[in-house]
Amino acid sequence: MDPVQLSIIVPTFNEAPNVAELVRRVSAATSGMDAEIIFVDDSTDTTPDVIREVSASAPLPVRLLHRSARSGGLGGAVVEGFALAESDACLVIDGDLQHPPEEIPALVERFERGDVDVVVASRYAGGGTAHGLADRTRVLVSKIATALTKAMFPIRLREVSDPMTGYFILDRRAIDMATLKPRGFKILLEILARKNLRVAEVPFAFAGRHAGESKASVRQGLNFVSQLTALRFGKMSLFAVIGGLGAIVNLAIMWALTQMGVGYIAAAIVAAETTIIGNFLLQERFVFNDMRDAASGGWLRFAKSFTFNNAEALVRIPVIALLVETWHFSAVVAAGVTLVIAFFVRFVFHSLVVYAPRRAGVEPSRARRFVEELDAQAMSPGEL
Repeated sequence: MDPVQLSIIVPTFNEAPNVAELVRRVSAATSGMDAEIIFVDDSTDTTPDVIREVSASAPLPVRLLHRSARSGGLGGAVVEGFALAESDACLVIDGDLQHPPEEIPALVERFERGDVDVVVASRYAGGGTAHGLADRTRVLVSKIATALTKAMFPIRLREVSDPMTGYFILDRRAIDMATLKPRGFKILLEILARKNLRVAEVPFAFAGRHAGESKASVRQGLNFVSQLTALRFGKMSLFAVIGGLGAIVNLAIMWALTQMGVGYIAAAIVAAETTIIGNFLLQERFVFNDMRDAASGGWLRFAKSFTFNNAEALVRIPVIALLVETWHFSAVVAAGVTLVIAFFVRFVFHSLVVYAPRRAGVEPSRARRFVEELDAQAMSPGEL
């Protein structure tokens, strides 16, 4: 037999009603290609039996690995699929048909140009949509998670609009599978965060499920947060340390002023302005130092940061008042609660807006290439 030119990896968990339709549509989309389908299955229902039944009459080779341990979740299943693949060109697609198989030829065509390591099917690139998400809440959660992820990896993911899609094709020789630590279902994020790769995107319309129920859950969300924290235990942690120090100073100033008889609202304003300036100076030096050369000038960065933080404070202080006056929190506790929430919002804004590159599509400078090399060293497995 001729060697397989495309290995299509499908991680599945209780997707029995979707298997036959998925194989039919993938077969039609890959007509004329040398392709195979590898199901890596973690199911507790009849999905493995259905896969075996469908494979008997499928027009292309269909293989099955049914896992009992389910190590690493769906991300771990994809990694095991890479190891089983006959081809170095591996395409990953979900088993619920929210990733339309009809887009496979477009992904393969872009990949075959040979100038990139990964081609990502993006919901957020030009022409792509996320209409298949269940409701507005899911859309909002997806966008917030994407923004947070890009903020944590502004260099690695600067060319990627949808780092958490599960629909992509890559050359498995470009990745070091020994370094991957999959957990949950965001395997593309794991791959892109571990190594600098050349990436291109193809827009696609995220569809509704063909059958069955969504696997999204609070537990999956916690897995995602855990994965993200483990991957980027650098820039955000420094931001958190400075934010934590700022919070302590903020609370100390507020406590001191209230002890002196100053009203808690006025004390909160003075404390906020003091820490906003101090935090900016420390962030410039220790957190975003690698991004300053490509960003806008120092005074403009300060203006953006100062304006945003004051706007955030204008929102936060009425919330403090609500907690104190309505729910009878102490002023210091109320301020502490709101500061924790504000931390995440501030980090995303500073990473994506305050320190955004001035110009897009410009060849990176020698300084930026040097920074990227440092980033690559910092992200080696031993540093995580």
